[in-house]
Parts: sequence; structure tokens; C-alpha cells
Amino acid sequence: MNYIIIIVIVLIALFVVGLVMRRKHNVIIQRLEKNKLQVQHYPIFEELTKVKTLNMNGETEKLFETWRDQWTEVMDIHVIKMDSMLFDAKDYIDRFNFKKASKVEKELEEYLKKCEKIKDQILTELEELVGSEEKNRIEIEQLKEYYRSARKTLLAHQYSFGQALPSLEKLLEEIPAKFEQYDMLTMEGNYLQAREIVLTLTSDAEKFDYFINEIPSIITEIHTKIPNAIQDLKNGQREMEEGSYYLNHLELTEALVQFEKELEQLNEEVKSLNISSVVTRIEKVNDEIDNYYDLLEKEVIAKNYVDKNYEHMYTTIRDVIRVTKEVSEEAEYVQTSYQLTEEEAEIPKIGLKQLEMIQKRYEVLATRVREEQSAYTSLQQELIEISEEIEQIKLQQEDLSDRLKNLRIDENKARQQLNSLKKLLQNTDRLLNKANIPGIPEEMEARLEEAEEKIYLCMQSLQEVPLNMKFVHLNLQNANQCIQEVNDRAQEMIENVMLIERIIQYGNRYRAFNRAVHEKLLEAEEAFHQFRYMKALEDAVSAVEQAEPGAIKRIEELVQNELYSKS
Repeated sequence: MNYIIIIVIVLIALFVVGLVMRRKHNVIIQRLEKNKLQVQHYPIFEELTKVKTLNMNGETEKLFETWRDQWTEVMDIHVIKMDSMLFDAKDYIDRFNFKKASKVEKELEEYLKKCEKIKDQILTELEELVGSEEKNRIEIEQLKEYYRSARKTLLAHQYSFGQALPSLEKLLEEIPAKFEQYDMLTMEGNYLQAREIVLTLTSDAEKFDYFINEIPSIITEIHTKIPNAIQDLKNGQREMEEGSYYLNHLELTEALVQFEKELEQLNEEVKSLNISSVVTRIEKVNDEIDNYYDLLEKEVIAKNYVDKNYEHMYTTIRDVIRVTKEVSEEAEYVQTSYQLTEEEAEIPKIGLKQLEMIQKRYEVLATRVREEQSAYTSLQQELIEISEEIEQIKLQQEDLSDRLKNLRIDENKARQQLNSLKKLLQNTDRLLNKANIPGIPEEMEARLEEAEEKIYLCMQSLQEVPLNMKFVHLNLQNANQCIQEVNDRAQEMIENVMLIERIIQYGNRYRAFNRAVHEKLLEAEEAFHQFRYMKALEDAVSAVEQAEPGAIKRIEELVQNELYSKS
């Protein structure tokens, strides 16, 4: 019985699956049949009637026949074949032969794609043919009007086109033949070939329009502007050379000759209508001419600079040499009282050697100026470099001179600072002796002795001859740091002693009934009398905080107020 139930369930499942698959394939067949009907009923032949408005000759007639044959084949062969395939597919589906049905469906898809492709190709070519006829008709009239206008422009402004006029007229003479060729192809129904003629004429019109817009300005450049600029450069060169300018380094004469040759070549290029190349070369020539104008202007500016500064430079060199020698003498004198670093002592000597070399360079420069055989830009650059080097040497000498003059001031300041440190150390010692403390800890005594040693070293360094101020400043810095730390520690220690006393006094009220506080305070008192003030402070604070938390803060405020009132 169980086997029978299982078999029945399996059969029902297979039946259900079969129904689902058949429904799925039926949906596919319906879609394919709908697509087939769309292809079958598309009005291709009605679309082809548009061709009859054209000249049914040549290319047009041939295309029409090709399209009609192609679509006839679709209707008479492919559509019938697809009907047969649809019938077979439906039969396979009814018999649940889905494998064969799928194969037929796939073949149907391919047939439909093929038919769609043929339809699209026919419509595209048809649109291209009909569109070409319409575009040709509109554009050819525009082109005829343009060429009539271009011919009038050439006739009215022949002089503006110069040597390019014959080539331009030759181009126009070739145009009527292309219009005739267009008319012939159109009458023969060869609209696509006629379209190519129209596109060629359009391209020729764009090129011709470029020529008649650019050539007049090019002619002006070649025959007027550039020759005038060349002549201006020649005149400027002659006037400057007569005015003692040296211009051989610019090679201007050779460049002007080359410019004139370039103009001859450009004339030939214009005759050949190589206009884009000519435009580029004219821009380059103009840039080079502008550059020569700039170079001549720089020579004029440089001459003005040299004339204004080169004689004055001799006086400047002599003044700096004098200042450097004075600094050298001052350094030698200062070295009897103060020690200078080797680098500082060498500054005047090095400066004098550099000035000697600069003086020789200046003498060569002066000779070149007198001989008038050097470019003024070169002379200007040399003069600027000499000026900058002299200024640098001058600043070095002035800086060293200031440092030498400040040595005596630094020495006096150092002695004043030493006296201040001595006074601070004495005040610190007096503060400790006057303070009501049991005694001074060994650590503090050692710090005081160290501070005294630092003072002694400063005094010794200030007694050396010659005096080394760097060493003096180093000793002063060490002494200042040491004495400041001693003073700070002394004040801190005195404040701590006062605080310990106040805390112990405050804690005495708890000793009678709090054994732990009493013992802690005893330890604090013992440490206090042994000059162990930090230990005494820790024990006293611990005892009072144990008895009365927060009391230490109030005691510290009282001590601070007391110290403030004393100060």
C-alpha cells in the first residue's frame, strides 16, 4: 500500500511539473507568435513607395529592387517557415516534449532576429536615400550661393589676396564641374553618390572660406608689418652702434637677413595656399622680432645702469677696504683684553683678500667699459655681482665691529649679574640663619657650598686676561641656575618648617585620647629635631588627617596668610 501511495504522489508531482512547464512554454510561444505577426504585418512595402517620389533610375532603382526582393523573401519564405515552426512547437508542448519544443523556440528566436535585422537595414538605407535627396537639394543651393559670393569677394578685393589670387581663382574654376557632376548623378537617381559630391563641396567651401579670411591679414604681415619691423630693427641697430653700443653678441644682422629670406619663402607658400603653415611661421617670426626688441631695450637699460654706477663703484670698494682695515686693527686691539674665536679673528683678513680680488675684477670691468667692446648687459651683470659681494663683505665687517664694541658692555653686564647672584646667595644664607628652624640639613649645606663654588668660578673667569666672554657667560648661566634653585629650596624648607609646627600644634588636641595620633606626632617631632623636615611633614600630615580629615587644607591656608603678612 505504501509503494502505491508513493507512486501516486510521484505521478501527481510529475503531472504538476509538466503543467507548469507547458504553461511556461506556451507563454514563450505566444510571445514568439506575437513577434512574428509584427514582422509579418510591418508595412515595408508602403514605406518603399517613398522611393517613387525620386528619380527611379540607376542607384535608386537598384536599391528599390534589392529591398523589395529582400522583404518578399521574408514574407514568402521566412514567415511561412516560422508558421510551420510555431505549429511544431505547439505540438511538442501538447505532448510534453519540452526538449524539442525548446530547440524549436531557439530556432524561432534566430529567425525573428534575422528578419528584424533585414527590416532595420531596409529602413535605414531607405531613410539614408530619401534623406540624402532632401539634404542634397537644400545644401546644394546654399553652396551655389556661397561660391557666387566668394567669386564676388575675389573680384572686388583682388589686391588683398596678392600672390595667392591665381591659386584661389583656379580653385573656383573647378567648382562648376562639380555642380554639373552633382546634377547628372541626381538625374540618374544616384543620390548617394551625389551626396558625396555635396560633402566634398562643403569641405572645399570651408577650406576656401578659411583662405579668404586669413590670406588678407597674412599678406599684410608679409608685405607690410614684418618688413617695417625689420627696417626698425636695422635703424635701431645702426643708431645704437653709432652710440657706442656693442651688439655683435646678438647676431642681429644675420637674423635680419634670415628674416628677409623667410619672407621670400612665405610668399611662395602663400602662392601654394599652404596657409596654416604660413600662419605658424609668421607667429614664430614675430616672436623672434619681439625678442630682439627686448634684447635691444635691455642693452639700453644696462648702459644706463653701468654709466650711473661703475665709477661710483670704485669709491665704494675703497670705502669698504678702509672699513675692513679698521675692523682688523680694532680686532687686534680687542684681542689684548678679550679672547676671540679663530673664526671671528679671520673675518677681517678673509674680507681683505676678497676685496683685493674684487678690486682686480673691477679694474678689468673698467677697461671693458672704456674699450666699448663688451655688451652692456654683460657689464651690468658683472657690476651687480661685484656690488652684491661688496655689500656682503661690508655687512660682515660691520657685524664683527658691533660685536667687538659690545664686548666691554657684555663684560660690565656680566659683573653686574655676578654681583646680583652674590647678593641673592647672601640673602638666602641670611634667610636660613634668621629663620626659626632647628638647623640646616646637610643637603642644603652642600647646595650652599656648591653655589659658592659657582660664584668663585665666575669671579675667576672674569679675572682672566685676555677675557673669554663665552666662558664667562657659561659660568654665569651655571651659577644663576644653581643659586636660584638654592633660594627656592630654602624658602620651601622654611615654609615646610612653619607648616610642621602648626600641624603638630593642631594635632596636640588629639594626643590625650588617640594613641595612634600621639605616636605619629612623636615620630614627626623626632624627625623634625633631626632636620629631616620632609619626613616630619609627612608624619604630621598623616597623624592629623587620621584624626580630622580635611584639617591640613585649613592649616596650609593659615600658614600662607601668615607668610603673606610677613612679606
